[in-house]
Amino acid sequence: MEFRTLKYFLTVAREENITRAAALLHLTQPTLSRQLMQLEEELGVKLFRRSQHHVVLTEAGMLLRRRAQEIVELAEKTARELRPAEEIT
Repeated sequence: MEFRTLKYFLTVAREENITRAAALLHLTQPTLSRQLMQLEEELGVKLFRRSQHHVVLTEAGMLLRRRAQEIVELAEKTARELRPAEEIT
């Protein structure tokens, strides 16, 4: 599971629309859809219930959203803490 893919997943979960999320991420919709399907295959669960115009998180998707948010927040916090003091001011 790649950090980048978790960020993609979080964007789709927030937008509830793959096309809109793809635009925000500057990706094509097929590319983003493929990344999400690969994530589902890797984890062995369905993360979304898809319809023509939106997606809804499954129970597994809701759990991953919580964990992915924690991971992204921790990575961002760590990057801030590691930044040299002169760059912070």
